[in-house]
Amino acid sequence: MADLGNGLAIIGFGEAAEAFVSGWRETDDGAISCYDLKVGKPDERVDLQQRADRLGVRICGTQAEALAGARAVFSLVTADQALVAAQDCAAHIATGTWWYDCNSCSPGTKRQASDLIEAAGGIYVDVAVMAPVHPKRHRTPLLVSGPGAVNAMSLLEALDMQPRHAGGTVGQASAIKMFRSVMIKGLEALTAECLLAARRAGVEAEVLNSLQASDPGIDWGKRSAYNLERMMVHGGRRAAEMREVARTVTEQGLPSRMSDAITDWQAQIAGLGLAGGSADLRERADRILNAILPGKPVP
Repeated sequence: MADLGNGLAIIGFGEAAEAFVSGWRETDDGAISCYDLKVGKPDERVDLQQRADRLGVRICGTQAEALAGARAVFSLVTADQALVAAQDCAAHIATGTWWYDCNSCSPGTKRQASDLIEAAGGIYVDVAVMAPVHPKRHRTPLLVSGPGAVNAMSLLEALDMQPRHAGGTVGQASAIKMFRSVMIKGLEALTAECLLAARRAGVEAEVLNSLQASDPGIDWGKRSAYNLERMMVHGGRRAAEMREVARTVTEQGLPSRMSDAITDWQAQIAGLGLAGGSADLRERADRILNAILPGKPVP
């Protein structure tokens, strides 16, 4: 691990943070401190502490405690909390400390966070995580932008990460991710609307066969099952990201019709509280339909 004094600080210890740390721990046991909002929630703190203990991460009671002495901070919260995290931590960040904002936010939100961190003496780095953090964990492809991006990449590379320079302006990396998400999360929402309706009508096999014939390069059954699982398990986080995507689209003077609809589908399916369960497309579709339309079993 790079020479970071007392180590790294992480704000938010969810899936991405756990994936990154598990990768770092393969080659280094340096100090890592963390603050997460769950520390103040007794019903969630036990799980947080157990996950952190497995990876040798010190859970702190405040942001100030987590940031004390750290020379680099990774912000890995949900999209709707990214600016709040920057606001709360700005008062505690030491001059010259790197702030890696890895959250899925609009360029406008990133610029607001940058202003807060830079005014406090930190060095803000816009980071876009460009793929699911599993299976690659800390080696998941990253885009990095901002005035200090080139120097920031050196530290990431020392952590065996995979950054690529996306420009010298805060917001460039996040803009690429935001516009890509219209397509990726949009395909998931289209899968839900198409296949759930088809399953309800009893014609899903014919629809899948037609899609397979039109585009044989995709395994439509397998991909559709995967898309539903992504929404069932991660739809809440995806909906938060898509709200930022909609903001990014409107910042360009364009209507965010598709992004708004994608947000609605992601949020609705996430709100059902379903686990991914079986990898069978029809089983997943049936559980979603039974939750959306209780008392109206699939014919």
